[in-house]
Amino acid sequence: MTDPRLAAKRDAALRAVDLVESGMIVGLGTGSTAALVVEEIAGRLASGELRDITGIPTSKATHQAAVLRGIPLTTLEEHPDVDLTIDGADEVDPDGNLIKGLGGALLREKIVAMASQRIAIVVDESKLVQRLGSRGPLPVEVVAFGAGAHAPAIRALGGEPVLRRDPDGSFFLSDEGHYILDCRFADGISDPAAVERTLRDRPGVVETGLFLDMRPEIIVGRAPDR
Repeated sequence: MTDPRLAAKRDAALRAVDLVESGMIVGLGTGSTAALVVEEIAGRLASGELRDITGIPTSKATHQAAVLRGIPLTTLEEHPDVDLTIDGADEVDPDGNLIKGLGGALLREKIVAMASQRIAIVVDESKLVQRLGSRGPLPVEVVAFGAGAHAPAIRALGGEPVLRRDPDGSFFLSDEGHYILDCRFADGISDPAAVERTLRDRPGVVETGLFLDMRPEIIVGRAPDR
């Protein structure tokens, strides 16, 4: 029996890759649905349906997957203008604002997104929320020094931070070597812009998983029988 959620993710990935044109510089996102995008782009390159595609991966994991599948890669230093980035999201609100970073790649993902002329976000219906933070935590990337000192400020915003750990109990490290605070908001985030401003003003906060006012194209995958 086909997993309906996997089928929905694949549907979103296929529709997003339809936006890719030969000759593009493409931001390659991180996560389970974005992994299907990488797979599909590689298949279309191999078949000749797409040509001269160059990718900019948003994480080490995506870099490895793209190399394994033969997608040519570049860097933002070589190509600072990205034609299209296709990425996933952990939550999407009705205005197209996002929470990203449960995979730990929020910093690189936001850097690539900000360099992109066009952003396509691929999700299944489970990622759609009325209020950001109502489904899962907000990841906040912080430097290791003084990481715990952010807790009172986050609690004042209504969140409860927990330092992310690996399965072996050690602190999780992002691709850039930072810690991540997973911040749960019991009733969701009532004012994401204010939370973003307050956190980004704090020394030691590198980035948040709030992707606001980027106006992405949201592609919601659905299972074939929907």
